[in-house]
Amino acid sequence: MKYLCIVIQDRQMKMIFKDPAVGGELLLVINEPQFDRYFFTRDSKTKYLTIAWNRGPAQQVVIDEISYTFPANAILPLVINQSFRFERPEDITGWQFNRDFYCIIDHDKEVSCIGFIFGASEPMFIHIDDAEEHKIQALLEVFKDELADEDEIQATMLRTLLVRLIIKITRLAKKQYIDPEKINKNKLDIIRHFTLMVEEHYKQQHQVQFYANALNKSPKTLSNLFALYNQRSPLQIIQERIIQEAKRLFYYTERSAKEIALELGFEDAGHFSRFFKNQTDLSPSDFKRSLQNRA
Repeated sequence: MKYLCIVIQDRQMKMIFKDPAVGGELLLVINEPQFDRYFFTRDSKTKYLTIAWNRGPAQQVVIDEISYTFPANAILPLVINQSFRFERPEDITGWQFNRDFYCIIDHDKEVSCIGFIFGASEPMFIHIDDAEEHKIQALLEVFKDELADEDEIQATMLRTLLVRLIIKITRLAKKQYIDPEKINKNKLDIIRHFTLMVEEHYKQQHQVQFYANALNKSPKTLSNLFALYNQRSPLQIIQERIIQEAKRLFYYTERSAKEIALELGFEDAGHFSRFFKNQTDLSPSDFKRSLQNRA
């Protein structure tokens, strides 16, 4: 049994498709005055990936308490464990979906959860020209039609549309973020797999050697590959992912520095404190104090 919830008020719209049999969920949000996500608190039980399209002027988006400029007519992919809020959420059109609806690891790499747009280490703002805007708008209209048309193949049709959207955004992102002369599918696959492995193991494995061994590469080969694509070094990516999670836990939970250190694989709280200060120029206690002052 599948069910659909549609809430429409003026130009605001939220369409929610759920398939209880498999736990799949797809949401389409248009012009809503409240569109945000707090992963560690309110939204901890909803494991959504998000594709946000800013259809108004440039605005600020806060991701894990860091503010970025979200350009006009740009698309921003956001992953499950990111918290975010928009300066003007009513200008955002958003697609949200969980892994049970789509994004299973064994899907095609380009459109899976380890695909290009969901594997970026920094927020990826993907610009859209007029021609692409018309194409995505047309796709949006088909989404709305299919969400409102309940039948036995509705889930299949919606997944097909989502794949089309992800492929289109991925192609635009590659044109904007990668030099065409440097594109090599096998090398990009290695970068994606490294990113996925870091996401799975960063709490236990802090050294490049672990990931290099799993990929049958030397640490130096990995470093040279990341440099080719103007990426940060593998060690920087691991360390920044650890710091990112530490900051999230300080921002959104009441856990102590010692508890966070243990969760992130540091047996010694002192080691974690030195690592945190080396990466942020603040000790954990100073960082927590800065949060309290901001509040």
